[in-house]
Parts: sequence; structure tokens; C-alpha cells
Amino acid sequence: MEKKRKPPVRGLEGIVAADTRLCYVDGQNGKLYYCGYDIDELAGRVCFEEIVHLLWGGGLPDLDTLDDWRPQLVAEMRLPAQVLDLLRMAPPGANPMVLLRTAVSALGLWDPDGGRNSLPANERKARRILAQVATIVAAIYRLRQGEPIITADKSLGFAANFLYMFHGKVPSKQDQAVFDTLLVLHADHGLAASTFAARATVSTLAGMHSAIAAALASLKGPLHGGANTRVMEMLEDIGDAKRVKAYVDGMLSSGQRIMGFGHRVYKTEDPRSRHLRRFSQKLSKRARTKALLEISSQIERHVLEKKGIFPNVDFYSATVQEALGIPKEYFTCTFAIARTAGWIGHVLEQFTDNRLIRPTSNYTGGFGKKFVPVAKR
Repeated sequence: MEKKRKPPVRGLEGIVAADTRLCYVDGQNGKLYYCGYDIDELAGRVCFEEIVHLLWGGGLPDLDTLDDWRPQLVAEMRLPAQVLDLLRMAPPGANPMVLLRTAVSALGLWDPDGGRNSLPANERKARRILAQVATIVAAIYRLRQGEPIITADKSLGFAANFLYMFHGKVPSKQDQAVFDTLLVLHADHGLAASTFAARATVSTLAGMHSAIAAALASLKGPLHGGANTRVMEMLEDIGDAKRVKAYVDGMLSSGQRIMGFGHRVYKTEDPRSRHLRRFSQKLSKRARTKALLEISSQIERHVLEKKGIFPNVDFYSATVQEALGIPKEYFTCTFAIARTAGWIGHVLEQFTDNRLIRPTSNYTGGFGKKFVPVAKR
């Protein structure tokens, strides 16, 4: 007799899958916490290296610790020659996120701690992987521009080094500060799809490179990390602030989703979007950014008026990155750089009290079917 089945929870919404000290998303009140710190207290007041230290279990570092920690990360911003060769051999039209995922998986082949899961080995791999993800993204861009790959500058911090390796020139203090905070805001966000993928993967003891590759595969999707690219495509498609109302009304009337709006968890404004909106305004004197900000502002007002839905982190992230000279094809890659810090934090946490993640499902395939040999089917 068939057992009575519990109805599945679509998208696992509301299901508690882990205890974590790392991140809490308070959707009702529009709050985000890293290890007990409100994101509004951190954004613009700490650098990305401090957040990495916090998420990986060290707390917010004091000045001496930070001065020691920062060069440890920067020193790892180099790639094995074999991985650089892989990037050079990639098809010119390959999606940068696919290439990033492939390169991270390949890194495991040449990592000296690749087969070890001890805490010291994982801590060493953590530093390498985070630094190498940033270097891979910059290298992909430089190669496709026909420009030489640039080595990290030991005098610069993590965020500044990425912009330096990406563009080939030391960024302004303003651009460094904005990109640094962009990384802070994207560093972790609870058990998002990519983070759950990382924890599920490493629960099999597959190792950190496998977990980050799985997370990158998940982040690529347009309903997750790829949303910021689609925001920019929408802004470019609208093209003029005068077209916003008709464009948005047309999408809503046809049941299409306005990219960059709404969130599975937040029932009010995404706190990260407030900071990114402010950065967009700060950078709006740049010609193209000014026009995009005007379109964005009108979209925000119209969607809020029509649907009561607030923008999420992806909406203003698009205009901020565009102002920093990062093409839309790389928006999700820069998201990945930041979120690698959070993924690694969750991987390290999973290892501390690991149990294989193995949910159940409701079987709907029937019973008692009679087999028919192939010749008689």
C-alpha cells in the first residue's frame, strides 16, 4: 500500500537546512547581518579583507592583523601556467562564467593541498582560491582585449588590485572605495542557491575546489547571479528615460518579470540596494552612467508605484559596475569574486560538523508496471 506523502516544498522555501554563524537575512525588516554585524554598520567602513577575515572565523581584525592579512591574500593572486594556457585556448565567445568555473576546477589539479581536507590545508586553499578567482576574471578580460596579463601590485589591496589587473592602471581612490564596498555587500547572503550547492557538494568530502566550482555553476543562472547582466540589458533596451513607463507597463501586462526587483526573502527594501543606489548617484557624473541612472530611477519609482516591489542588489549593481568600466558580460564574475568569500566560509563551517546532505523526494513514477521485451514494444 502506498504511503501517504507529504507535499513537497517548492524551491525548499522556508526549509531550515543548516545552522550557521555567518549570515542572517531578516526579510521582514530589510536587514542583513554578517556574524552579528548589521551590513549598514559595515558598508563603507570596512574593507573586503576585513569581511573575509570575519567570515572565515577570525572576527574583525585589528590594524596589525589586517596589515598581515592583506598581503597574504594579495600574494596568492597568481595562476599556474597551465591554467593560463587553458584560458588562452578557450573559444573567444565562451561565457566568462563558464570559463571561470572551468578554470577553478582546473586549479585543483595544481593546488599543492588539492587532495587534503585538514583545517590547515583548507585555510591555505581558501586564500589561494579567493585570490585566484579574482585573477582569473581579470585574465579572461585582458586576454580578450588582446592585452598582456598584469601581475598584482603588492602595494595595493584586494579590490584595488582587481581593478588594476582588469584595466591595466591603478584605479582612483573613489573607484577603489566603491568597488571595495561592492565586494563587501555581495560577500554572503545566507543559503542562496549557490551557497547551498557549495555546502551540499563539500558534504560529500569532495573538496573545496569542487564546492566552489559547483557554486559558480549555480551562480551563473539568470535567476541568481546572472540577474545583474539582464538588468543592464533591460536598461540598454529602454535606452531613454522617456520610454520607461511604456516599457515597464508592457512587461507587466505580459506577465514578464522586471529584472532587479523583488526577492525570495526580503519583503521590504534590500538593504544592499540602498548603498548601491548611493554609489550610482555618486558616480553619475560619468556620461553614460548619468543616463542609465535616470532610467534606473524612473524604473524604480514606476515599479514601486505599480507593484509595490523594491529593487534588489542586482538593480543598482549593474550601473555601479558599468561606471567602474566593467562590461556587463563580467558583472556576474565580479559577483562571484565577492561571494567566493562567503562560499568558502560556509565550506569551512560545513567541515566543522559535517553530515552528508541527502534530502528525500516524493516518488510519482507509479508501481507495478509490466516489463515488455524490446522486440514486443
